[in-house]
Amino acid sequence: MRFLITAGQAGDNPQLVPLLDGISVARVGPGRPRRRPETVIADKAYSHPSTREAMRDRRIRFVSPERDDQLARRAAKGSRGGRPPAFDRAAYKHRNVVERCFNRLKQFRDLATRYAKRAAYYQAELTIAAIILWLR
Repeated sequence: MRFLITAGQAGDNPQLVPLLDGISVARVGPGRPRRRPETVIADKAYSHPSTREAMRDRRIRFVSPERDDQLARRAAKGSRGGRPPAFDRAAYKHRNVVERCFNRLKQFRDLATRYAKRAAYYQAELTIAAIILWLR
């Protein structure tokens, strides 16, 4: 639905909210496009209190396992640590669809080796590869 190209050293977590801001899903029939997904399924890299708060503010269900350091920090606080965030194991199992998509995109040699040095060219190649995968 949307790709966001960043520098190689940029972290994934800070890019989540700008990525979600750019999503626009057309509705069948009349009406404005949807701007908010129902659920975001992410790995532990996205499991940060600020990310969880941003998803709550947007009323988006967020499924991500809690990182070990966050578990330890909450346990160290004792009863003041609060409840652990909700985690839906059944929904999290669907994350493999995204991982398989990344693996299929890496089969395009141009994308895997990043021959295109300009971000606009790389974005165009990524879009074309995604369209090809969608049409298969």
